[in-house]
Amino acid sequence: MTYSGAVTVGGPADVHELQDLMISKVAVGPMNNNAYLLRCRATDEQLLIDAANDADTLLTLIGGDGIASVVTTHQHGDHWQALAEIVAATRARTYAGRDDADGIPVPTDVPVDDGDTIRVGRVELTARHLVGHTPGSIALVYDDPHGHPHVFTGDCLFPGGPGRTTRSEEFNSLMDGLETKLFDVLPDETWVYPGHGNDTTIGTERPRLSEWRERGW
Repeated sequence: MTYSGAVTVGGPADVHELQDLMISKVAVGPMNNNAYLLRCRATDEQLLIDAANDADTLLTLIGGDGIASVVTTHQHGDHWQALAEIVAATRARTYAGRDDADGIPVPTDVPVDDGDTIRVGRVELTARHLVGHTPGSIALVYDDPHGHPHVFTGDCLFPGGPGRTTRSEEFNSLMDGLETKLFDVLPDETWVYPGHGNDTTIGTERPRLSEWRERGW
């Protein structure tokens, strides 16, 4: 089946099969959060991005192999409602942006800074710290050696614009980070996996950057 990235709460996962990595996407909870399970094909080690809600759904997705780690993209409560239960069930190591860790009620084992590497088996993800939606939001970039990059953006980038900000300085900071750390360095083919809703690509969103700047959101 061709991966589309279109998922619904209560529906099946959509699986993006890459040569070295399998990415399973599900929607959970009343705010239609996306959670992503990454599985290294060489080692079968697994990593979960955002234990957002509905622990039963996430544990079914994880299966009997468990997870080695869980990454919380940012401190907003809709992204960690199931985190305590997932960690209790799997004993996974927890990761979050250093400046958001205090806002997450489950202890962060590994505070993450810009440029840090997070591994799942033999696959490496690079963290990009993006300030604005929250102080410590992180995106995770997988530079696929067999194809184009993939980036998990949390609530920092969606189809049609950046994540919500409340002050102009937050918006400008988020836009600066998105441009310098994602749009300036990633090719158009880069697949974008956001924290809610459908996927997009860097190339689809690139022509709209000046429009976003002008409108201020």
